[in-house]
Amino acid sequence: MPASRQSSNFRALKNLLTFWGVAVILGMPLLAIAEKADRNKPMNIEADNLDHDELKQISIFTGKVVATKGTITMRGNRLEVRQDPDGFQYGILTAMPGARAFYRQKREGVDEWMEGEGERIEYDGKADKVVMIIKADFRRYRGTVLSDQMTGQRIVYENLTDQFTVDGQLAGTKPAGNAPTGRVRAVLTPRNTDEAGK
Repeated sequence: MPASRQSSNFRALKNLLTFWGVAVILGMPLLAIAEKADRNKPMNIEADNLDHDELKQISIFTGKVVATKGTITMRGNRLEVRQDPDGFQYGILTAMPGARAFYRQKREGVDEWMEGEGERIEYDGKADKVVMIIKADFRRYRGTVLSDQMTGQRIVYENLTDQFTVDGQLAGTKPAGNAPTGRVRAVLTPRNTDEAGK
């Protein structure tokens, strides 16, 4: 390897280590995201029935479905799971009429859990993203204490960046009858001073 390239690599490594050293010394909070290892864990599913198509790599589970994948737990009435050629898994979870499907996942490195409900929940293993649709509700628990809560008609949670968006109504639809007004509702609890310093 040429000396100039080796020197460049050494400088880059030194700068990276210096940044992390300064971050640790200053106590900079590092981004706490959903458990990174979950996307690589196997999906374990229990249900009353299974219909599998090997050629299309699609499995449809029906009846009291419970799926786990690392720290992820999903519950509903019907789960369609597809796997792409790279091994990433995608799921569409729906609830019984009048009920909502459920999703839960631990956040990386902290004692926090994210929970969500909706009539339909879509899981994208490649993008590490969860979408809750219709009567959607999204909650953050610090330990066992409810901290933040959002409601809307469509909630998207990006696990890799720990970002979410909430839509008050689905595109092209209007609230009907006694349905919510199409507005987003949120309760955001401030961190106490002891937690903020961590």
